Amino acid sequence: GMQWLGLNHDEGPFYQSERMDRYKEVIQKLLDDGHAYKCYCSREELDAMREAQMANKEKARYDRRCRAVTVPPADKVDVEPVIRFKTSIDGDVVINDHVKGQIVISNKELDDLIIARGDGTPTYNLVVVIDDLDMGMTHIIRGDDHLNNTPRQINILKAMGAPIPEYAHLPMILDEKGAKLSKRHGAANLLNYREQGYLPEALLNYLVRLGWSHGDQEIFSIDEMIELFDLDDINKSASSINPDKLLWLNQHYIKEGDPEHVAGHLAWHMKNQGINTDNGPALTDIVKALSERSKTLVEMAQSSRYFFEDFAEFDEKAAKKNLKAAALEPLQKMLERFSAVSDWKGEALHQIVLDVADELELKLGKVAQPLRVAVTGAGMSPSIDITLELIGRERCLSRINKAIDYINNRVAAQ
Repeated sequence: GMQWLGLNHDEGPFYQSERMDRYKEVIQKLLDDGHAYKCYCSREELDAMREAQMANKEKARYDRRCRAVTVPPADKVDVEPVIRFKTSIDGDVVINDHVKGQIVISNKELDDLIIARGDGTPTYNLVVVIDDLDMGMTHIIRGDDHLNNTPRQINILKAMGAPIPEYAHLPMILDEKGAKLSKRHGAANLLNYREQGYLPEALLNYLVRLGWSHGDQEIFSIDEMIELFDLDDINKSASSINPDKLLWLNQHYIKEGDPEHVAGHLAWHMKNQGINTDNGPALTDIVKALSERSKTLVEMAQSSRYFFEDFAEFDEKAAKKNLKAAALEPLQKMLERFSAVSDWKGEALHQIVLDVADELELKLGKVAQPLRVAVTGAGMSPSIDITLELIGRERCLSRINKAIDYINNRVAAQ
């Protein structure tokens, strides 16, 4: 998903499974320095402890009974202890958050969290601290649902004698009903947007505007995002998903984007819809022809099928309205003149349509629209000159013949 967005990592990837020795090294150092200790409490003891605390209307948390234990109790010699971090009982943790502002949390509110399980595997709050430190992270930017982890992680960093990074806890993204977006409630995978026909730059532009703004500017290039974005300008309040806004941005990037770039993404959708593009116009020409009327690349791919494949039937509504007896003569005249054209270019083809309309004293629509239905099978397409040129000579002649046969059969049946 990140690669599709064009957001590529500068180094790595790194796998935590390959860094276990490093984590164990830090755990041992914390034990040696008195910043961690072994806890031999069983699950049953912990449950009983919490039940008693709740019965006394106290905050449920570990009561630190193993802090002073230096050797395993006689009845727990065979127990594999967990390792707990020895949180300071005094003082506060101060977080100067770029989004939330200053946050002060008393150490008395924190318990001694487990940093290694009984089998020796480290836990989340320890490994992310070590990874961020080793990777030289200067800023930790994440959702505000991780805010409760931050004072614990800062205390571990202090115990390690490590520098404290800057923090920015971003507000959650809400769905259209104002509920928190989550996987359980259908939070979208990035690649779902690709499948729905969105361009990556449209999604990036949309995401950067969720909770951040720069004046009244709506459209941002990647370079502008990098230059103008500032963590301190993020709104504190949550943002809501607005599908209409994303669709508007996507249509903008389809219309205004480089046709070759858009065509590169369109190719994926053509293949995804089973459209063989080997025998047909260049996809850059399809983009130029359909960009004005396509909100997504899925729509564009669906709309372009007749440029590459013959259709089995005419659209019933379009045929009923346009492929009738009155259209027979204009179609026959255009077929005759198109057959004599060797240099199949839109401008010349359009002139033939105009000449036939003028010769038969018909409005252009009475000639062009039956022709459009004849060659596309439907009632909508780009301008008739572009449509004819991109479909190609042989396909157009064959389809006009098919439309003439359709009209003759329809007249005979009346």
